Amino acid sequence: MATAKDILKQYWGYDAFRGNQESIINDVLDGKDILALMPTGGGKSVCYQVPAIAMDGMCLVVSPLVALMQDQVARLKGIGIGAACIHAGMSYNAVKHLLQNAMHGAYKLLYVSPERLQSDQFNEFLPELDISFIAVDEAHCVSQWGHDFRPDYLKIASLREVFRDVPILALTATATTSVQNDIAIQLQLRQPLLYTQSFERKNIEYVVSYSENKNPALLHLLQNSGSSNIIYCRSRRQTEVLVKYLAQEQLPAVAYHAGMAKDKRNAAQEAWMRNAVPTIVATTAFGMGIDKPDVELVVNYDAPEHLEAYYQEAGRAGRNGQASKSVILYNNTDINRLQRSTDILFPTAEYLRHVYQCVAEYLHIAIGTEPYRYYDFELKDFCEKFKLDASVASSALKLLEQEGLWTLTDAVFSPPTIFINVSRTELDDVINTYPELGYTITTLLRLYGSLFQYPTAIRLFAIARQMKCKMDDAEKLLNRLDAMGIIEYAKQKDGPQMFFHHYRVDSKHLIIDTNRINKLKKRHEERTLAMINYLENDRICRSKIMLAYFDEELIQACGHCDVCLNNQSKASDNQSIVDDVLSLLSEPKHSTAIIASLPDYSRDKIISAIRSMADEKIILIEANGFIRKL
Repeated sequence: MATAKDILKQYWGYDAFRGNQESIINDVLDGKDILALMPTGGGKSVCYQVPAIAMDGMCLVVSPLVALMQDQVARLKGIGIGAACIHAGMSYNAVKHLLQNAMHGAYKLLYVSPERLQSDQFNEFLPELDISFIAVDEAHCVSQWGHDFRPDYLKIASLREVFRDVPILALTATATTSVQNDIAIQLQLRQPLLYTQSFERKNIEYVVSYSENKNPALLHLLQNSGSSNIIYCRSRRQTEVLVKYLAQEQLPAVAYHAGMAKDKRNAAQEAWMRNAVPTIVATTAFGMGIDKPDVELVVNYDAPEHLEAYYQEAGRAGRNGQASKSVILYNNTDINRLQRSTDILFPTAEYLRHVYQCVAEYLHIAIGTEPYRYYDFELKDFCEKFKLDASVASSALKLLEQEGLWTLTDAVFSPPTIFINVSRTELDDVINTYPELGYTITTLLRLYGSLFQYPTAIRLFAIARQMKCKMDDAEKLLNRLDAMGIIEYAKQKDGPQMFFHHYRVDSKHLIIDTNRINKLKKRHEERTLAMINYLENDRICRSKIMLAYFDEELIQACGHCDVCLNNQSKASDNQSIVDDVLSLLSEPKHSTAIIASLPDYSRDKIISAIRSMADEKIILIEANGFIRKL
């Protein structure tokens, strides 16, 4: 059997592992349960991808990030490793054929979004899958006290009932001690081995800058930065506005947010990844799974919501170990927003019931409708239709999601697919009976050879060109075949979806766990206060504050954050005053004479230095105000 290092070299081209990677992989191979905390950029995916290849069977990866799953599957396929993912937006038949392939050993890794674990279809196939181990990415999502709790993650523990002896590898970038303990309990980890790395990023210079006008401050940062930068904004609109502003200042940049078409998002990301454009201005979701080592500057144009999120965003700088900088620009508007955030994030139970009713009407779900169905859900359209404030409504949707009512996915791109539902004989009958449909069918069979085996991605443009007709006409023929049950034609999707978990009830009878919500509210208030204290701090090393938040002690100040540099400057100034005062005391002098002799320093600084010198028994202040050396 190939060793882990052999596999790393063969597929990824690296000669050695980083940090704890090799130890984690060896323990996975030994069948141990593991909780691994690996800071952003620490190479989490390698910890389950390498052992998945080395072991017999297939690794089941649970991840909430659909775009990241799709990206990793594409990368694995690109280097010759069998992989697939099951997520929102996939048809029943698409999932069925993928699971059949998995059952017959087609994949080494199968990525699954957590809500899929609840579907009858998935659970029907589950016992037949040869699972080597289970990897739980973003494991902090299982804890209500983490910063991104998702109730679907609580279902992961049910996998233990089917695979009693299969080990679990839980991975996360950020988790306090209490969240670590909760992860182990909720996932039913058995005597888990804990792997942690220091949260300290020694090569990152943390800076917080108060600015009433952020644009000039941003301009100064970018003009003094290198080739690769990320600017994080809270809104999609802000990303577009900043890109236009930077263009006017002759600083090329691209925007990236979920509201853009997929091809535009991909083009922006690709241009930035190959350094064709130095700066990407993005909403905070950008960066998950993006391993760009040479980012020199990360700027939070708006103050982050909490330190967990900020740590991950800042950690996208300097992954190559080179000196880099993370800067937060903030002002009183940001502080006020953070202080008001509790009311926005935790609306009343009455409002939650109202939003629930609006969702049911928006999706046309009648009382008693069965659960476990996907619906297209566009937040902007939903809020406009029911005249809801987008910020508060979004919070309500998330709280109701945490109540286990539904799952909101991120934007999912699914190309159009076709699968032939009938036998070859039945297909021949259709071809002979309906000539215009027969020509369409023969065109499909000529272009795509796998239509009988599984739902196959198609290009409508190529089909129309082959048939020498307009795309609209080609699609009408496909829709007709679909309506007849000859094919299953799934149209292209590129948007968020809602997965309904429960039988729809009357909103008046909706049960809401207000006790749980109140606890989360209190935890949010604590997080918010920690973020505000971090922003307003000007005395304590920023790395010390950050590490203390994650229950890690930093003995020595980092020496290069803005606070440390400012303290060093103050110490240097103070030492200069001390030296100059001592040079004047060849004979006793009155304090007023000393102040008059040192016009380069302020009166307050000189008095403060004199008092410190007296405390340290360097000088003596006599009753008449004269000062002499000791």
